[in-house]
Amino acid sequence: MQIIKFHFCLVAFFGIYILNAQSKKYAIHTVAFYNFENLFDIIDDPNTNDDEWTPTGAQHWTKEKYEQKLKNLSRVLSEIGTPENSTAPTLIGCSEIENRGVLEDLIKQEKIAGYDYGIIHFDSPDQRGIDVALLYQKKYFRPTSFSNIPLLIYKNKSVLQENNNEDLGDVEVKIDIKNRVFTRDQLLVTGFLDDEEIHIIVNHWPSRSGGEKASSPYREAAGKLNRKIIDSLQQINPDAKVITMGDLNDGPFNKSVKMALGAKAKKAEVPEFGVYNPFEEMAGRGMGTLAFRDSWDIFDQIILTKSFIEPDFASYEFWKAGIFNKPYLIQASGKYKGYPLRNSLTEAGFSDHFPVYIYLIRELK
Repeated sequence: MQIIKFHFCLVAFFGIYILNAQSKKYAIHTVAFYNFENLFDIIDDPNTNDDEWTPTGAQHWTKEKYEQKLKNLSRVLSEIGTPENSTAPTLIGCSEIENRGVLEDLIKQEKIAGYDYGIIHFDSPDQRGIDVALLYQKKYFRPTSFSNIPLLIYKNKSVLQENNNEDLGDVEVKIDIKNRVFTRDQLLVTGFLDDEEIHIIVNHWPSRSGGEKASSPYREAAGKLNRKIIDSLQQINPDAKVITMGDLNDGPFNKSVKMALGAKAKKAEVPEFGVYNPFEEMAGRGMGTLAFRDSWDIFDQIILTKSFIEPDFASYEFWKAGIFNKPYLIQASGKYKGYPLRNSLTEAGFSDHFPVYIYLIRELK
């Protein structure tokens, strides 16, 4: 936990007046999300479709490439949130990981080993064998419960199995093996950030395979499940502080985010029990976390409940958000110049996504 100092100014209608108040001190935590893009080990798992990510596979994925990928990712994680926060993120949501083992290898890397990250991970039913997970600095965050909540969607229709029980842990699962689209579960983690309870949902919503329009109902179902999880937490505690983050495979303006989840771009427009998306304004300015055919979008987002945008900072509140897109993360030449520097057949890159982050701050008394 770092301490920062702010000077505040008072803005009036007919002019700007500087209020020379005493400096206030704040505790600060960085919360980040990063799609690691195919963080596979080199071992062939017979239970998943990982054949191409082996030394003899299509990607020629060798031990040397794997180790370089780990070094690359650890460098990024060590720098996200600087310079406002001089330490690595307290909480890191991650996607496109093959298993817990790759995360154990990652947190041992020299750049981040000293932060003593813990891991929360479940195997998802995704056909490619990729999962989501949460990394957390043990000295600042203490998890008290965690669960993986399945997203039940089916071919030719978007069906989210309705839950008739109060407890999300009792979701009645009707398995339709023939028609089910197997995708990533949504990871729900509850714990204490210092002495405050918060909830984190880590997501990797269904891809746009088959086309954006045809696959949109799947992501809308993911947004509805997200909303259902948040509603259940707010029924228990109306002031529940919830962060939902991930690679949504949709931008802030798509139906899954705007309608199914109900995210708002402006704090003043967030209703009671609503959610705020600081990345919508960035998308409106043409910023992006990934590019396709020279068109940028922000698929990677961190969205917060209204309880995180109170103005008094007596407890941990949202301060500001950003996209971590340092020059070394950008392709410098060739066909994809300006794009995120991703893996290639000849070298291990970083990712085809830029990571995103937010700051949570609390006034120190």
